Amino acid sequence: MVKITTVKTKPYGDQKPGTSGLRKRVTVFQQNQHYAENFIQSIISVIDPAERQAATLVVGGDGRFFMKDAIQLIVQIAAANGINHLVIGQNGIMSTPAVSCVIRKIKAVGGIILTASHNPGGPNGDFGIKYNISSGGPAPEGITNKIFEISKGLQEYHICPELKVDLSKIGKQTFDVETFNNEYYPIIYLEIVDSVEAYAEMLRGIFDFAALKTLLSGDKHINVRLDAMHGVVGPYVKKIVCEELGSPANSAVNCVPQEDFGGHHPDPNLTYAADLVKTMKEGEYDFGAAFDGDGDRNMVLGKHGFFVNPSDSVAVIAANITSIPYFQKTGVKGLARSMPTSGALDNVAKNLKMQLFETPTGWKFFGNLMDAGKLSLCGEESFGTGSDHIREKDGLWAVLAWLSILATRKQSVEDIMKDHWQKFGRNFFTRYDYEEVDSDAANKMIKDLETAMFDPSFKGKKLSSGDKTYEVAVADNFAYTDPVDGSVSKNQGLRIIFSDGSRIIFRLSGTGSAGATVRLYIDSYEKDPQKIYQDPQVMLAPLVDIALKVSQLHERTGRSGPTSVFVICFFFLVAHYNAFNMYAFHVCVCTPTYNAHTYL
Repeated sequence: MVKITTVKTKPYGDQKPGTSGLRKRVTVFQQNQHYAENFIQSIISVIDPAERQAATLVVGGDGRFFMKDAIQLIVQIAAANGINHLVIGQNGIMSTPAVSCVIRKIKAVGGIILTASHNPGGPNGDFGIKYNISSGGPAPEGITNKIFEISKGLQEYHICPELKVDLSKIGKQTFDVETFNNEYYPIIYLEIVDSVEAYAEMLRGIFDFAALKTLLSGDKHINVRLDAMHGVVGPYVKKIVCEELGSPANSAVNCVPQEDFGGHHPDPNLTYAADLVKTMKEGEYDFGAAFDGDGDRNMVLGKHGFFVNPSDSVAVIAANITSIPYFQKTGVKGLARSMPTSGALDNVAKNLKMQLFETPTGWKFFGNLMDAGKLSLCGEESFGTGSDHIREKDGLWAVLAWLSILATRKQSVEDIMKDHWQKFGRNFFTRYDYEEVDSDAANKMIKDLETAMFDPSFKGKKLSSGDKTYEVAVADNFAYTDPVDGSVSKNQGLRIIFSDGSRIIFRLSGTGSAGATVRLYIDSYEKDPQKIYQDPQVMLAPLVDIALKVSQLHERTGRSGPTSVFVICFFFLVAHYNAFNMYAFHVCVCTPTYNAHTYL
């Protein structure tokens, strides 16, 4: 008989979760007394007590440090609060897309995901606890606000400290739990499941596995290199791509999840996945990909290191969507991108006469559209791609989508991308981050810029840099009215949209003692076939210059340059290693004085 204990605690005022959950340093969860317990209790408390006896809760994580400790706490607190059925990935491992898949498959009340996504792990790294609802998607703002309100007033939590779970053994474990009034003794079912199988079964219904097997292991197979970066995707890649689809075992690397991700940063970009870039550059492999810690982000590379930026990736999938059997059956309901993401997807939507939604940043907005049957495919500039098969972005799904396109078109990644640019034009794209800027200065800059933009004379104004001139077509502070629930999200970013489709975007995020982060996005559209292969920095320079002039960003913030530059654009490398010094092709993190040209 497992007894319930009531523990007195004190509330914390910093447990406000976003749609990505509550993320803090591991030391915050470890050193602050009852910190993790408080937040877990707050999550469980949003589940109606009358529903808990019949409710199933899914639990899994990306393998990072403190995950297994947190899972034991979740089991103990859930059991003490009347949740009688928990489904947990073996050894605690379950990718974020797989959790969404399992929630939807078994009709669970929701799930708790233990991840800090692409952030570093280990004792000195980051940890996160995220709640997903019954749709499989991140908890919406109404629920995260309720969790926060509960956390701010929490005086006690309920726990079964004697309840210990063996996470390594697949199967059911049962425990008798004593209730508060001792009137009856409910049995708690803890089901440890294969972390991969339910997700793999879902993918078999989406893609043509026979065609993919021929592509990866047939007589004329391509060579692939998939880097799991010691995150959660490793077991999925091994079982699905290697064992089932027949790709050689050495095509998948860093596939054992580690608590500190092997001492690396599990972020799938050309900076942190440098080993993959180097390997792909040598020309042995035709297709490469990397994944983040919890498996929802991806990076795609072609032969010789040809990089597909995330904005282009979702656009190419959209343009070739009938290569995926799932969409042949369901049709395409609509496309969507986050507002800062480049307009590459817009060009496809317009050409193919598909409905396009432009949403604020945050997967919950995509989820709403999917639940209403309005959206099939979506993506964001920060390496996230997904569809309505689940309610999270999905890194391995995106890679199999690309492989399906390769199998259908029988072309290289580079040729597919070049054909795409020739047909739809090309969006050169970059993001500048100015971190820890004085909050007052940043807010004043944004306010004054908005005032200038809202002057009636600004629309139609011609802004020039060198020999390039752009005419302002739209100037606004992006607001989004959700077509499903009517909710309005205001002040999502200042947009200057030019008549040729190019854009400048300013967003302010994170105020407080550490200051604010100003993000500047540049999206330069080019449809001239003779110009789409030019140096991205040359193509972006005029708009960067105009953006800095119109905002006076450097003068107003006291900065001489950005803290980091995410140059999410690319000139195909072919085999010319020396060309690396000529093109800002990668996602690079650099100081204000660091030249992106010489990063590699």
